[in-house]
Amino acid sequence: MRKRIAFWLAPLCLMLALFLSFPSVAQLYQVPGPNSPTKKEDVPIYRQEPDKIVGRVSIPDEKLATLIQPEGREWRSFRLFIFRTVATVLVIGTVLALAAFYLVRGRIRLERGWSGYLVQRFNGFERMAHWLTAVSFIVMALTGLVITFGRPVLIPLLGHGWFSALADWSKLAHNFFSVPFLVGVFLILILWIKDNLPERADIDWIKQGGGLFSGGRVHPEAGRFNAGQKLIFWAVVLGGIALGITGFMLMAPFAVTGIGGMQAAHAVHALVASVLAAVIVAHIYIGTLGMEGAFDAMGRGEVDANWAREHHSRWYEELQERGEVPRSLPAE
Repeated sequence: MRKRIAFWLAPLCLMLALFLSFPSVAQLYQVPGPNSPTKKEDVPIYRQEPDKIVGRVSIPDEKLATLIQPEGREWRSFRLFIFRTVATVLVIGTVLALAAFYLVRGRIRLERGWSGYLVQRFNGFERMAHWLTAVSFIVMALTGLVITFGRPVLIPLLGHGWFSALADWSKLAHNFFSVPFLVGVFLILILWIKDNLPERADIDWIKQGGGLFSGGRVHPEAGRFNAGQKLIFWAVVLGGIALGITGFMLMAPFAVTGIGGMQAAHAVHALVASVLAAVIVAHIYIGTLGMEGAFDAMGRGEVDANWAREHHSRWYEELQERGEVPRSLPAE
């Protein structure tokens, strides 16, 4: 029985092998056409485009065919020099300017002193929205500095191993805290947009420099938010939206745009982040060291009545008209 099976199986295998070899044998005797390449150097494995060298692929994702992009080297040099320079000038320049201002002007004191009567400035939900945005931005700013300046600054100090771990965790934290940051931006937009619309009093406030250079003798009229606070509000809202859009484009590379769009998104993200970081540094200074009694607004939600009258006079008058504060303080 086994001999019979082997007798019939051998011819079948031979016929199958001959059948499979026909295509390759046919290629050996194929006559080349007039335009067919005769040397391997003539086979077009890539094509030269204005800004990159692209290979020939048959898969749907054509961007994977990019073999070399000489423009990328120029972009990397531009990014490293320009972005680091801009970030350094804006952030460190702002810190130095505020330090000089503090040495010349000193802390802005209450002209009338402390009254002892507290006025509610922000409720608990408003303070939660503010600190959610603030803490998230600070984390992203610090991790962004690690990503931007880590190689030239931190590698010599920490070494490649420690910096690699720090950069990895910085990237994860940067991406994670982008979500609560955008939630906070959305909340403060809803809560405070009606109090941050431009008005005529803002022009006078800007002309007088907010009273910062008057030595406490002049306090421009202001509602719940003065012109300086409105500028910070819109910088955070508009800048936060721009950071969110460009940031998610960088987190999902090439999902909505090509290499040029990715470079533009990177540029906008870095420049807006640098400007916003400088703005927030100034905001932190005024809200803590720069102005007496200012931190209480977001610290405990209440401010001294004299602080409210001196820095937000019209808002204080509106509280008096609504009966939320007395017309005259007990000490007066």
